[in-house]
Amino acid sequence: MPKRRQKLKQRRKTLGYSQESFAYAVGVERSTVVRWESGETEPRAWHRPKLAEILQLSLDELDDVLAVSPANEADRLSFTLRNPSTVDLVTVAHLAQEIERLSAGYDTAPSASLLAAAGQCHSQVTLLYEFAPTGRIRRALAFSVAESATLMGQLIWDASQRRDDVVPLRYFDQAISAAREISNPLLEAHAQLRKGFVALYGTKDPSEGLRLCRETALVSESTSNVLTGLGHLHVGEAHAMLGQRRDCEKALHAAEVSFDRIRSDDEAMPMFSSSQFDRMAGSCYLFLGVNGKAEEILTRTARSLIQWKKSQSIVLGNLTLAYIRQGKLEEACGTLHQAIDLIEEPRGGGGMNIAFSAGRELAPWRHEPWVQEISDRLFGLMTT
Repeated sequence: MPKRRQKLKQRRKTLGYSQESFAYAVGVERSTVVRWESGETEPRAWHRPKLAEILQLSLDELDDVLAVSPANEADRLSFTLRNPSTVDLVTVAHLAQEIERLSAGYDTAPSASLLAAAGQCHSQVTLLYEFAPTGRIRRALAFSVAESATLMGQLIWDASQRRDDVVPLRYFDQAISAAREISNPLLEAHAQLRKGFVALYGTKDPSEGLRLCRETALVSESTSNVLTGLGHLHVGEAHAMLGQRRDCEKALHAAEVSFDRIRSDDEAMPMFSSSQFDRMAGSCYLFLGVNGKAEEILTRTARSLIQWKKSQSIVLGNLTLAYIRQGKLEEACGTLHQAIDLIEEPRGGGGMNIAFSAGRELAPWRHEPWVQEISDRLFGLMTT
C-alpha cells in the first residue's frame, strides 16, 4: 500500500494552510483533501491548475509533490500500474534503469532469454505513457518507450534468426514516433538504422536499405557522429550489395570522417567500437567480390572483437566466406568452427545466418569428414 503524500502535506503546512482552509481555497470538501494526502485518490485534471497556483508550484513541480511513496520499488510500480495516472519520475527512472539493464545484456545473452522481461517492461512503459500528463513525466516516458521499442525490435528479429521482418518494423516505427514527439534525433536515428538492417539483411532490399541508412545519417548529423558514421557505413554496404564499388568507397570515406569527429560526450558512444569500420569495410569488399581484401580486413577485425561475441561471430562467418571463395578450405574450416562456438552462447541471428550461408557454400565438399562435422554442428544449432 502507498504511504501518505508527505510532500503534499508538508507543502500545505509550509504555506500555512490547515486541511480545512486548503480545501476551501481549492473549492473541495476537507474529506477530499484527506483522501488526496493519504494517497487514496488522485486530484482530478481540473483541480491541478488551481492546486499549482495555491501551492506556488509549476505543473511539473506539482507532479512531484503529488507523487505517492510506496514502501519499495516493487510496491511503487505495482501501485502505479493499477493507477497509471499517479505515475511519477521515480517510477519512470526505475523502468529506465530496467531497460538499460536489459540492453546491456544484449551482446552476451541469447535474445530469446531477454524477450519476456523486455516485453513486460515495454508494456509497462507504454501503458504509463498513454496515461502520463503533459510535461516532464510524459517526455521521460516517451524516451523510455523509444528505447524499449527499439530493444524489442532487435530482440524479436534476432530471436527469429532474422526471419520475422514485420513485427520488428512495427516496434521500430513505434520508437521513431515516440522519439519525434520529444524531438530526439538520436533515438529516432537509432530506430531508423535498425529498420535499415531489416531491409539489408532481412528482406534483402538494398535499395530500401540505402534509403533508410541515408536517412539515419541525415537525422543524426547534428547530434551524433557515432550514428552518422554508422549510417554512412551501412550506406556503403548497400552500395556494395548493389555492386557499386565507387559509391561504396565514397560512403566508407564519409563514415571515417564522422568517426574521426567523435567526441567523448556523444550519447551514442556505447554503440561504437574501434573495430566497427573494418568490420563493415570487410563485409563491403566481400559483397563486391574482392575476397583477398575482405580476408585481410576481416582477419584483423576478428582479433579485436573478443568482448563483442555477436559481432565477432558475424566477422568470423564473413571471413569463412572469403576463405571459401578463394579455395582456402582449411582456414575456412577453422574460422567456421570458431564462429559456431560463439553462436552457441548468445545465439545471435546475424552470425547464425552467415554460418549457414558458409555451410551451404561448402556443399561441393559435403562428403569430406570435416564438412560433415560442420554440418552436424549447424544442424544442432538449427534444432536447439
